[in-house]
Amino acid sequence: MKFVPLQDRILVRRIDVDEKTAGGIIIPDTAKEKPMKGEVIAVGPGARTEKGEILPMEIKAGDHIVFGKWSGTEVKIDGEDLVIMKESDVLGILEESKSARKAA
Repeated sequence: MKFVPLQDRILVRRIDVDEKTAGGIIIPDTAKEKPMKGEVIAVGPGARTEKGEILPMEIKAGDHIVFGKWSGTEVKIDGEDLVIMKESDVLGILEESKSARKAA
């Protein structure tokens, strides 16, 4: 199924965090907090101004982002748990480090 967000909304897949703490303790699924990082799957065309003009989105599909803990609405599409949120709920875009770019 193809999903296209409306206006300034984005579709995000949460990125799982490590299952172990720094001390090596394994955290069970029931005790884990929801990750606040994700990969953008799809974006809408952008928000409309009062004059009806569309403001383009700063976020694009494929970006890795950080968002608020309680941001968005959780949905299940094609059996996958995803989050729909507004672009304003995004706190920032994660950029690749220089060493990661060289390795690729």
